[in-house]
Amino acid sequence: MPAKPQTAKPPEKLHFISGLPRSGSTLLSAILKQNPRFHAGMTSPVGDLISVLVAEMSGKNDFSVVISDQQRQAVLRGIFQNYYGGFRTDVVFDTGRMWCSKLPLLAALFPNSKVIACVRELPWVLDSVERLVRKQPMTVNKIFQFNPNGTVYSRTEALIDANGMVGFSFQAIKDAWYGQYSPGRMLLLTYEGLTRDPRTAMQTLYGFIDEPWFEHDFDHIEYHADEFDARLGLPGLHTVQSRVSAPKRETVLPPDLFNRFINDSFWLDPKNNIRKIPVV
Repeated sequence: MPAKPQTAKPPEKLHFISGLPRSGSTLLSAILKQNPRFHAGMTSPVGDLISVLVAEMSGKNDFSVVISDQQRQAVLRGIFQNYYGGFRTDVVFDTGRMWCSKLPLLAALFPNSKVIACVRELPWVLDSVERLVRKQPMTVNKIFQFNPNGTVYSRTEALIDANGMVGFSFQAIKDAWYGQYSPGRMLLLTYEGLTRDPRTAMQTLYGFIDEPWFEHDFDHIEYHADEFDARLGLPGLHTVQSRVSAPKRETVLPPDLFNRFINDSFWLDPKNNIRKIPVV
């Protein structure tokens, strides 16, 4: 007899990893997935699926008049239920840079969910991307539209554009940081804090999501997505080194470019934290 198909079971708890690129989200996922009760990974397609469905169930579609808000919620929740239904873990962390821009939606769909926004001092985010580009001098990549004639200046401008990989994420974090949905729902996890003292950072995170502590091994972390990274033209984009440690290096950015963004890490100034968001 053929095997009986399993009914998708939604995860008992669902949380979200978001924030800036090159700021530790993949490292965080690699650490979290050591816990057998957790599922975590690199950016998933769920965020894009949700965005498309929200648009198609809006006035963009003439048939939106026959879709109730209850049906919209059921359809959107169903994406998570069916995508993660077979993972057989108690807690799922879905990763996507857009989640910080969707706190009102997440509050409506999953009132008990939390968002961990990974951040890093902005010049070092740009530095990290530039380093990856320079490691592949004989190819071009999708992030910069396969343009073979860019410079560090043009690449930085593309990254910080409102629709760019860094610019969108940065604005989404600020949107959530100052918004009314962030208290109790959002935690900022700094790359500097995670790599300098991973145990303390993770213990704080566990307390935030109200989960019992799991003894992680910070000296043996593993994560890679070689095929995905190669398709982007940036090998190593999602590769995590085996040991969690704080990098010590000189920037590859020109001084004027590095200094242009040195004061943009707003979360470092306590006066900006009007919502009392925990920062690790």
